[in-house]
Amino acid sequence: MYKISFFSDGFYAAGPVCNRTWDGWLCWDDTEAGFTSEQYCPDYFQDFDPSELVTKICSDNGHWFLHPESNRTWTNYTRCNEHTNEGRMTAMNLFYLALIGHGLSLTSLLISLGIFFYFKSLSCQRITLHKNLFFSFVLNSVITIIWLTAVANNQELVQRNPTSCKVSQFIHLYLFGCNYFWMLCEGIYLHTLIVVAVFAEKQHLMWYYLLGWGFPLIPASIHAIARSYYYNDNCWISSNTSLLYIIHGPICAALLVNLFFLLNIVRVLITKLKVTHQAESSLYMKAVRATLILVPLLGIQYVLLPYKPEGRVSSEIYDYIMHILMHYQVRLSTIICELVTLAHI
Repeated sequence: MYKISFFSDGFYAAGPVCNRTWDGWLCWDDTEAGFTSEQYCPDYFQDFDPSELVTKICSDNGHWFLHPESNRTWTNYTRCNEHTNEGRMTAMNLFYLALIGHGLSLTSLLISLGIFFYFKSLSCQRITLHKNLFFSFVLNSVITIIWLTAVANNQELVQRNPTSCKVSQFIHLYLFGCNYFWMLCEGIYLHTLIVVAVFAEKQHLMWYYLLGWGFPLIPASIHAIARSYYYNDNCWISSNTSLLYIIHGPICAALLVNLFFLLNIVRVLITKLKVTHQAESSLYMKAVRATLILVPLLGIQYVLLPYKPEGRVSSEIYDYIMHILMHYQVRLSTIICELVTLAHI
């Protein structure tokens, strides 16, 4: 079709033009022959990336491009879900990465707990705290594996949105918090033992049980209430909500407090090494060294990488780093703890 066209340089010209058309998903304006029209992918499809472009070619003869196989007019939507397909592959890789990591962690944790319970010479308050910490890891790994396999990987269940899947997410976030607050208990114990109590032998563990098992119920409950009112998505599966700071905020605070305790412990020990017995100081230093190793391993992802970047590639790299740190750090920590414990036997 020939039509008078107005170009961006201000001149009018006559030539073949492809008529405006509706391809079923998008509307296309009149386009000059030999040009390719572009617009953003529609945002009403879940697997389409609205930041990518759709293209439609206007041939030199003034007709829209015909696909050679179907011999029908064709619009190129392939780029719309290209990155979405890549995202699916990334999600599957992260899924199996998490499953393997938690499986390996469970093995190491059970071995560590077996060592703690088998050797009666290891019965002391510090080992009791280790037992509770590792038991919280066991529970968290079990519920995470259940969550990943039964909920996150089950689209039918997510679509049905039963209450049970939200309850499992609540338990998952609660146990996630327990992990870090039991690490805080380890730091508080050593700080009280060395800095406050001046090498006192016994402490009341009830307060540690309340902090390690009880306190995480508060942010988990607040998150559940806030989620049900302000971001009540199916199974609470989405991580694209600032409400998760209700969970992550106390965890970051616990890590910072723990870091302060441990730095203060090291400072006090250094000043007391000259006036205390070497054997006693050496024993405490070994305990501090073990905990100093554990804390950065268990909290490094939140301290170094608190915010997820916006870019697609950088976001994908961030996800891989976070999953490796989150799901494999427990195994590494238990191996270190086993070595330190066996050295004391």
